[in-house]
Amino acid sequence: MEAFNNLMFGFGIALEPMNIAYVFGGVFAGTIIGMLPGLGPISALALMIPVTFAMEPSSGLILMAGVYYGAIFGGSSSSILLNAPGVAGTVATSFDGYPMAKQGMAGKALAIAAYASFIGGTISIVFLMMVAPLLSRVAVAFGPTEYFALMVLGLTAVVSLSDKSLVKGLIAAVVGVMISIIGIDLQTGTVRFAFGTTHLLDGIDFLVVALGIFALAEVFYILLRGGGGKEQPRNAIGSLKLTRKEAGEIAGPIGRSSVLGFFTGVLPGAGATIGSFLGYSMEKRIAKDGDTFGKGNIKGVAAPEAANNAACTGSFVPLLTLGVPGSGTTAVLLGALLVMGITPGPAMLADRPDVFWGVIASMYIGNIMLLVLNLPLIPYIAKILEMPRPLLLSLILIFCMVGVYGMSFSVIDLLFLLGFGLLGLGMRLFGFPAAPLILALILGDIMEESMRRALQISGGDWMVFIDKPISMWLLIIASLSLILPVVKPLLQKLRARG
Repeated sequence: MEAFNNLMFGFGIALEPMNIAYVFGGVFAGTIIGMLPGLGPISALALMIPVTFAMEPSSGLILMAGVYYGAIFGGSSSSILLNAPGVAGTVATSFDGYPMAKQGMAGKALAIAAYASFIGGTISIVFLMMVAPLLSRVAVAFGPTEYFALMVLGLTAVVSLSDKSLVKGLIAAVVGVMISIIGIDLQTGTVRFAFGTTHLLDGIDFLVVALGIFALAEVFYILLRGGGGKEQPRNAIGSLKLTRKEAGEIAGPIGRSSVLGFFTGVLPGAGATIGSFLGYSMEKRIAKDGDTFGKGNIKGVAAPEAANNAACTGSFVPLLTLGVPGSGTTAVLLGALLVMGITPGPAMLADRPDVFWGVIASMYIGNIMLLVLNLPLIPYIAKILEMPRPLLLSLILIFCMVGVYGMSFSVIDLLFLLGFGLLGLGMRLFGFPAAPLILALILGDIMEESMRRALQISGGDWMVFIDKPISMWLLIIASLSLILPVVKPLLQKLRARG
């Protein structure tokens, strides 16, 4: 009853005319930002800090939160239509979303993404409202050993789902980890894999790798096959309607991935990207038609979209109740709150309930606005596929180059983009999966930092990862996820022999 009364108090703040305008402005701007590869919510939120400085803290956070989850909501469009993820959290959506678009089901893929995002966001808001104080204590219980084990589990779960070869999946993951440690080690100051150039001291940005491996590699692959001059078929959009059977098929993945995504987002350092990969890998593992994932399975679109939006909302738990940012985006939000004179932490629920509950209530309104805003626009967004093939490929190249150059205004990054595009083409031609490389790139820094801190605390004792129950079980599950794909075919052969 207390939670309901608090929510009604929040709605009283969120439904003020000015705050409704801020919600709409935030989710609309976030949707556009998410659709454009290269922008991302971090840059947009950083630019908004001076704008929100003169606002009421609740109104400012409502606006910035709308941009955040709006960008995650809208990032699926470029992933599905162009295979160019708008934000990192929608990389997994492209695995099945883009094949659906190529099969003439772009409209259905975008509709599924919109429904899954809405449901995932709504479920996570209910969890946020009911269990935020309790989950803040759970998040505190995760130390360096538990985070290292969790990152290992996330990586092995994706590697073990490599369709053709577990070895190729492991090789791709190792390459991803190697890319992630390029640059200056922030803990020791050691320069690693810079090859004598100052351009690599800050490492290689995730967006450069993702756009190269996915979008640019797709352009090269089409040109290599001689498809650059062909017209795109005019029936590429397809129907937006879901049959009763299709709705039933995605209901389970959406529900499971929403819960998994929320609890992943609660853990500082995890976030929407890891949540989407975990949701995707979980559904691929338990689905009866798991072998069709990556070829246009609707569950492969629903699961990561529900998970990334739920994780986005879940990341507000450590931010608001502990003052701990779980990602780069929430770190910017933390900075904005501090500029406004608000100190997030355990006392925030009592000291500034208007900010806490006002933001939660605004998320309900924002998710409805996103659904109403996006569904009618799907036929128009999907018409991008009706462009002539040469124009479409040129558009993808322009998006990639402008997005990458706009981050650092460095021509070197454009050369890196080209290099990773060629690497992605080679991986595609020789059957190496891209997902383990991308996830390893994301997790590499967190894994290394967590492992180093755990060993420093234990005095170099590696048994610390087994002594603690949570990390021990996570590592056992991670080991089983690698062993079972190898053992399962052997058991099937033995059964076939009698």
